[in-house]
Amino acid sequence: MTRDMRQLDYVELRGIIADQPYRLLFATVSGAHLYGFPSRDSDVDLRGVHLLPVEEVVGLTTGPETLDRTWFQNEAEVDLVTHDVAKFVRLMLRRNGYVLEQLLSPLVVTTTPEHEELIALAPDCLTRWHAHHYRGFANTQWDFFAKKGELKPLLYTFRVLLTGIHLLRTGEVQADLRELIRLSEAPAYLPELIAAKAEAEHASLVGPSREQLEHDVATLQVTLDEAEAASKLAERPAADAALHDLLVRVRLRTA
Repeated sequence: MTRDMRQLDYVELRGIIADQPYRLLFATVSGAHLYGFPSRDSDVDLRGVHLLPVEEVVGLTTGPETLDRTWFQNEAEVDLVTHDVAKFVRLMLRRNGYVLEQLLSPLVVTTTPEHEELIALAPDCLTRWHAHHYRGFANTQWDFFAKKGELKPLLYTFRVLLTGIHLLRTGEVQADLRELIRLSEAPAYLPELIAAKAEAEHASLVGPSREQLEHDVATLQVTLDEAEAASKLAERPAADAALHDLLVRVRLRTA
């Protein structure tokens, strides 16, 4: 894998996931690559769903609901986290925008027909209550920025707020900050911050003042609140029965 992590080697990534202990329904790239601001030294965040065999679900000894593995590949840190399909569909039915971003990531390392089924059901998992997820995530990242002064949590703050606003307005999960800048009323200095962060994962703030940042973040927080109040998204997910059916079918295939 090339050390300049702004570019991904999908052939090598597929080789990495080929030796996983359970069948993968999908694996995608998340993190800074998905969000549109990878650095030369960014980690590679792989996320996906594995399928436990039925004997590791119904017996007294059960298999792992979550697998988390981190290692170095040609000096680049790679992090692979997968959930068993049952845990993943439960998360889809909660106000968890993070798992939906993983599921819908266009940076696909491996896929299956079951992945396509999950993608098709994702719109029926979207609710106006996803605003709580994005609001809380943004507050956490803003606190990190206040402590460290690094561009990474600052860009996460803007990305999360803009993703939430776009989701509540359109029903579309868009995690790429570059696209969100194009589609929204984002501050004009964000492309410059993205360019600065591309050169170093832990770059410090350059450009706008703290006062300007505080003003712009507060404005987007208000916009998120307004988007939530006006959103036409449902109050609760509608995919419960379909996801239950999918889970039973894929599990029984391993029996």
